[in-house]
Amino acid sequence: MNVIITGTTGMIGESVLLECLASPAVDHVLILNRNSLGRQHAKLVEVLHKDFTDFSPLQATINDFAPDACYHCMGVSSVGMDEESYSRLTFDVTKSLADTVYAATPGAVFTYVSGAGSDETESGNTMWARVKGKTENYVLNRGFKDAYAFRIGAVIPEKGVKSSTGWVNLLYIVIRPIFGLMKHSSSVITSSQLGQSMIAVSKKPVAEKRLESKDIAATVAG
Repeated sequence: MNVIITGTTGMIGESVLLECLASPAVDHVLILNRNSLGRQHAKLVEVLHKDFTDFSPLQATINDFAPDACYHCMGVSSVGMDEESYSRLTFDVTKSLADTVYAATPGAVFTYVSGAGSDETESGNTMWARVKGKTENYVLNRGFKDAYAFRIGAVIPEKGVKSSTGWVNLLYIVIRPIFGLMKHSSSVITSSQLGQSMIAVSKKPVAEKRLESKDIAATVAG
């Protein structure tokens, strides 16, 4: 497979990247970043792009890459943001990426990293949940061969992965002694499971398109 990944400078995207680089099912990886990740690998190509609300300048690059799957892992916190700003950095970014990938390869599998509690009705009281629900709906209805919304909650970092947010890394240090207990919770997945699941559903579709943590773990169980 040829795979596109966004958000690799963050914990979620880096987790997915590591699994793709290690997987024999993945032949080439194209990462789209604003700032260089600085990683070298035989499978890996990095393209720098500043305006993530408009991926159309990369149309020729993505056409030539001919992706079989796209893992959209970038995201921003809604803290301190109004709905218009949060929607621009969540829905508008995802829409532009999905449209550009679809124009290149309608037969691709598109996976959007959403969040637990997202509101697909787009009518609830929680702003971020409405915006993520709207984003999920767009991706799932865009017309790809297959598409998924990964509604992740707690993710335990593995293989040296760290968050790009300082206080999150501090929190992980504090709770590290209970990682073993946390892994038994259906609402918790590991960073390795996350990447492996994206690869798994790209190769073999599953019926549920909005995957909660327990569903994500089930795709790689055993």
